[in-house]
Amino acid sequence: MESREKKIMNRSYLVTFGLIVFSFLLIAKLFHIQLTEGDKYREIASKRTLKKDILQPSRGNIFADDGSILATSMARYEVRWDAAVPSRALYKKHKKALADGLSEILNISKKNILKKLDKAVKDRNRYLLIGRDLSYSEQIKIKKLPLFDNPSYRGGLIIEHKMVREHPLGKMAERTVGRIVAEEKGVSKRVGLEGAFSQYLEGETGQRLKQKIAGGQWKPINDVNEKEPTEGYNVHTTMNVNIQDIAHSALLEQMEKFKADHGTVVVMETQTGKIKAIVNLGKTKLGTYFEKLNYAVGEAHEPGSTFKLMAMVAALEDKVIDVNTPISTNNGELTFFKKYKVRDSKKGGYGTISAAKVFEVSSNTGMVKIVHENYGKNPKKFVNRLYNMGINKPLGLPIWGEGKPKIPHPNDKKEWDLLDLPWMAYGYGVTLTPLQTLSFYNAVANNGVMLKPRFIEKIESFGQSPDQTFGKIILNPSICSQSTINKVKKMMFNVVDKKWGTAHNIKDKDLSIAGKTGTCQVDYNKKDKEVQYVATFVGYFPAEEPKYSCIVVIHKPDKKLGYYGSTVAAPVFKKIAKKIHNALPKTIHIQAEQIHQLSSKTNDINTSEGVIPNLKGLTPMEAISLLEPMGLRVIIKGKGKVKKQSLKVGAHFKANQKIILEL
Repeated sequence: MESREKKIMNRSYLVTFGLIVFSFLLIAKLFHIQLTEGDKYREIASKRTLKKDILQPSRGNIFADDGSILATSMARYEVRWDAAVPSRALYKKHKKALADGLSEILNISKKNILKKLDKAVKDRNRYLLIGRDLSYSEQIKIKKLPLFDNPSYRGGLIIEHKMVREHPLGKMAERTVGRIVAEEKGVSKRVGLEGAFSQYLEGETGQRLKQKIAGGQWKPINDVNEKEPTEGYNVHTTMNVNIQDIAHSALLEQMEKFKADHGTVVVMETQTGKIKAIVNLGKTKLGTYFEKLNYAVGEAHEPGSTFKLMAMVAALEDKVIDVNTPISTNNGELTFFKKYKVRDSKKGGYGTISAAKVFEVSSNTGMVKIVHENYGKNPKKFVNRLYNMGINKPLGLPIWGEGKPKIPHPNDKKEWDLLDLPWMAYGYGVTLTPLQTLSFYNAVANNGVMLKPRFIEKIESFGQSPDQTFGKIILNPSICSQSTINKVKKMMFNVVDKKWGTAHNIKDKDLSIAGKTGTCQVDYNKKDKEVQYVATFVGYFPAEEPKYSCIVVIHKPDKKLGYYGSTVAAPVFKKIAKKIHNALPKTIHIQAEQIHQLSSKTNDINTSEGVIPNLKGLTPMEAISLLEPMGLRVIIKGKGKVKKQSLKVGAHFKANQKIILEL
C-alpha cells in the first residue's frame, strides 16, 4: 500500500515538475516573442482591426470662358449611428425628439424611424445606416439634432462623405468635358478634358483611421481626419456656354429633322484657335440623341468635297493652274481603267468653266482633271505639297483619342495605287477628323497661319498655377502664299454669294459667309439603295473679317428627306453663325466722306455742347454722326428712322452717357 502511494506521489511530482518546466518555457517564449517579434505581431493585429481609409480629394472645377461651371465636385454624405455608445438613459431622454427631426429631414415616417432606432439599441448595432447620399445642409441639420449634437464618443454619430462629379449643363458638351470611368484591375478610362487634365484636377488624397467592429464593418476612430485631402486645380476652358447652347440646339433640330445617325459641330475662334463650342450627338435605339462619342476629335472619315480646298490650294501654289484657267467638266463624267467613274451631281456637267468656278459649283470631274492632268506623271509633287501644308499630321490634342489623318503617299507601295491621285482630288481615299478639316479652313481664314485648337485658357487654384502655359500654338506659320489665300478666299465667298454656288441657299443680306459644301458617299461599294451619305459644311464668318470658323458634319441622314451638304449641313452653319453674329457688339463705322454728305441734312440741328438735339426722323448713320462727337454712347434698336430717343431734346448730359434710339 505504501509502495503504491509512493508511486503516485512520484508521478505527481513528475507532472508538477513538467508543468513548471513547461511554464518556464512558455514564459521564456513569450518574452522572446515580445522582445524580438512583438512589433511584427502587433502590426498584424493592428492590420486586422485598424486600417487607414483613403479619402478622395475634391476634384477641381472646370469652367467655361465666362466663369460658368461645366463640371464640379459635390460632397455627398452617409450618416450612421453606433447605438452602443450612448447610455440607455441618454437615448431614452432624446429618442422622440431625434425621431421627429430625422423624420422631417429624411422624409420618412416617425414611427418607422423610432422602431429602427429602438431595434438598433436592443441589438447593440454599431453601424446603423441613418441616411446616404445626403447634401451638406442635410448632414449639418442631422448633426444638430438631440443626442447627435453630442461628441461622437457620447452620441455615437458617424458621418462619412464622398465626392460626386456633377455637370450643371447636363448632357451639353458631355463628351468634351469628359469623365473618369473606373474599369477592371484598377485601370481608369479617361474621357475628354476630365481625363486629359486629371493630373491637375484630382488633387491629393487624405487619410482617416478606421477600426473594425462587429459584423465586419469599419467605423472611424476620430471625428477628424489624420490627413485632410487637398483640392485639385481648377481648369478654365475656352468653351462659351451661349455658343455651345446655340450649336447644340441647331444641330439637334437638324438631326431630328433628317433622322440622321450622328453628327458634330465645332466652333473655333479664328485668330486664337480657341474652341468655343463642340457638339457631338449620336442616335439611340429609341430615336433620341445624346453625346455618345466625341466624333469631332476621334472620327476620321473621308471628307468628300471639303477636301477640294486642299487640292485647289496645292494646284494654285504650284502654279499648275490659275483661277481663270479653263477646265472642261467632260459632260459630267470621267472614267478610269474603263470601269471606275467620277460623276458630277449635275447631269451633263457644267461645260467648260474656270478653275475657280470648278470649286464654286463643286465639280468632281473638273477637280479631278485639274489634279490628274497636272500631277498624273508626278503624284509625289501633289502629295508632298499636301504634306508641306501639314494636313497629314495629327493636331496633338490633349483630349485622348484623336483620329489619325490618312493621306496616301506614292512612296508607300502597299497603300498607293493609280486610282489614289484622282480619287484624292475630290476627297476620297483620304481621311480626316472634323477638327482636322476645320483647322485647315481656319488657317485660310487666318491668312495662312494654322493654329492648334485650344481647349484650355488657364489652370489655377487660389492664385497658384502649375508650371504649364496654354497660349496660342502655331502648327504651320504659312500653309501657302498670301496670293493663294486671297484667291481661295474669294472662291469660298462665291460658294455662298453667287447664284451658282453650292451654298447659295444660306446667303444672308446681313452676314457674309464663306465656306465649302461636302457630300460624301459612305459604303459606296454597296448597291445604290444601301449607300449612305455624310453631309458637311465648313467655313468662316464674317467673310471680310473672319472672327469664327465652324464645321458641321451630319452622318447618314434619311436619303428620302435629303443628303446634300447644302441641304442638310449648311443651314445649321447659317443658324449658328447668325445667332453668334447677332450677339456680338456692333460698331457702326462712318467714313469722313459720308459724314460730310450728311452735313446738309444736319447743319440746321442745334448741337450746342452739353445739349441733346432733336433726332426724330434721322437715319441711324445721321444720328450717330451727330452724337458720337459729343461724347455720347449710342445704342440703336430696330430698323428705319429714329422715332424715339431716351434723352429729351434740350436736356444736358454727361460725357460717355448712354442714349437709346428706337427706330
